[in-house]
Amino acid sequence: MIHMRSFLPQEIENQQFLVNKNIKFCLVQITATGLKKSILDATTPMRAYFLENNIHNYERQLQGPAHKHLVKTHILSVNEDLETKTSMYRPETKLGDPRLWIYRLTDFTKADDIHAIIAVDGVLYVINITQVNIALCYHSLTFKSNPIRDLIQSLYSKSISVSEELLQKFRLDAGVWHASEVTADTGIGRTIETLLGIEMNSSKLADYKGIEIKSHREKRKTQKNVLFTQTPDWNLSRFKSGIQIVNKYGYPYSPDWLTLQNTLSCDKPNSQNMQLNVDQIKALLEMKYITDRQNEDIAVWRLIKLHERLATKHHETFWVEVKNQIVDNKEYFCYSFIEHTKNPILSQFDILLEQSMITLDIMLHRPDKHGDTYSFKIKKKAMPLLFPESTIYNLLNTDNDNLDIFEEPFNQMVAQEKSLFKDDDFS
Repeated sequence: MIHMRSFLPQEIENQQFLVNKNIKFCLVQITATGLKKSILDATTPMRAYFLENNIHNYERQLQGPAHKHLVKTHILSVNEDLETKTSMYRPETKLGDPRLWIYRLTDFTKADDIHAIIAVDGVLYVINITQVNIALCYHSLTFKSNPIRDLIQSLYSKSISVSEELLQKFRLDAGVWHASEVTADTGIGRTIETLLGIEMNSSKLADYKGIEIKSHREKRKTQKNVLFTQTPDWNLSRFKSGIQIVNKYGYPYSPDWLTLQNTLSCDKPNSQNMQLNVDQIKALLEMKYITDRQNEDIAVWRLIKLHERLATKHHETFWVEVKNQIVDNKEYFCYSFIEHTKNPILSQFDILLEQSMITLDIMLHRPDKHGDTYSFKIKKKAMPLLFPESTIYNLLNTDNDNLDIFEEPFNQMVAQEKSLFKDDDFS
């Protein structure tokens, strides 16, 4: 695999402009060999981007020309919009490494030019960021027909409208107390999704039209936010499953049940002598068992995979903070604040891991029979280091620390709900 060359100043500026307009994209470098043979490698970030945007899934594609997948494509320049196609395929030769080619691209590129690929509703748009100054193109009034400007304006307006739409939904419910669907750590999050009309699913994609929603209680014990969950890369790991790890390093929950539930960080071993290590040479995050006499490998994650999960999950996020009360063993909550973040700095992820600002919670072979979980969390104070674009929305009109303002409407709501059920429904 040939690594992408270093970016030129204009290429960096073009990427920053797209990011500031809240536009997701992937990059492809047109190598001299690729240009000559009309072949490009579909890199891991590209494949993840195509999968995220419902363009193509290379993992399910069979080898050979009969299984080639064509995607409608537009190559955009300052004053031209060329409609063409992109071919996505896996050749019969070698291991069927994922490939693609954008038809007619040779008319718009030179060897080693870098292009941004933007997916919109099943269609790809390609812009040569080596040759085109996107900011100048966006603000230019020279050309009446400016396809690059039209595309970016359309996507930017759409992204703003979605966040405003979601924010309005929360504002309409400001001051309203809701009963949690279940009494559990995830109860409030599940209830918020129900209120927003989001069906429960196991998707790793964002929740609401591209915006991820994360909720937490104001008076929580831990000052951490959950970023995402991600299982280790078992193909590269010494152990091949969570139960194998538990059988080796777990502790007894009962005479016949082992479990392993710990927080791991890079700074020091935890109570089970388990620690994280970032290996930048191998581009791996390693889970290790470390004592004075032992240093054993347990499992690993590819850093690029963790970067992809972060970029996919938190391209844009509403971090919802709620006030909560327990009445008759039932939890009620009310929206308090929303922190609106965009475009995490992926390079910061590794640094924050090394500084133990990002940690890993593992919950393996739990007695409640729930599945194994590997949850990456960030300390609240480190949020600005990972998410520089942040806006705080205060959904309360008074002192945030004064819960008494909700007491009367809250009590009325509980009384009304109780009148609809038998007393033992709230026990």
